[in-house]
Amino acid sequence: MRAVVDNAAQGDADALIEINEELEAQSADERVAWALRHLPGAHVLSSSFGAQAAVALHLLTQHAPRIPVVVLDTGYLFPETYGFIETLSERLDLNLQVYRSKMSPAWIESRHGKLWEQGIDGIEQYNELTKLEPMRRALLENGAQSWFSGLRRAQARSRANVRPLEWRDGKFRIYPMVDWTDRDVGLYLKKHQLPYHPMWDRGYVSIGDWHTTRSLHEVDDVEATRFMGLQRECGLHGLS
Repeated sequence: MRAVVDNAAQGDADALIEINEELEAQSADERVAWALRHLPGAHVLSSSFGAQAAVALHLLTQHAPRIPVVVLDTGYLFPETYGFIETLSERLDLNLQVYRSKMSPAWIESRHGKLWEQGIDGIEQYNELTKLEPMRRALLENGAQSWFSGLRRAQARSRANVRPLEWRDGKFRIYPMVDWTDRDVGLYLKKHQLPYHPMWDRGYVSIGDWHTTRSLHEVDDVEATRFMGLQRECGLHGLS
């Protein structure tokens, strides 16, 4: 397997296909164990501490209790999200690493205005400043070669074709729960007595910044719950 992983890291598409065929047949728990055994370190886990974030955090820390958990603080998270971060950090004894933009929210607004109100271009610039640049810095400072994420196909149409393992920008990205349904997530939370985000019961199924997040009571489609329906992703999945 080491040779196949090395080939995948050299851009060998056939090697990556071979690995993904194996991973597709595995459980999420087995994928985590496989990745920690075979993928190069250092390993990191990113989390938005969104609606169902407790699953990936619990799943990973059962195998790697001290794995760095990167959270991006834009300065505009809901108060409930900050509280949820504190709750899960204490409950799971997380090795939490908080990354922020090099500019404060006030500085960004003073210099650029409210970027999230400036259409697609403004949203993309906002995401670059508050999420993408800090995430690149987090990966670099942790020497990350393998990046775990709780991304799932069922979360959005833009994620429907995601495979368990990707090779991008010189590192592996592993999605252990990629094929999980919302029901799978709910059963896992119940089994391990883990909490949903406190805003879940109020119709918030995808939770980001307060100024660009809407509940299902406010919009007709889950795809429109983020960024005023102009786009679904903040760019982290395509980060390079």
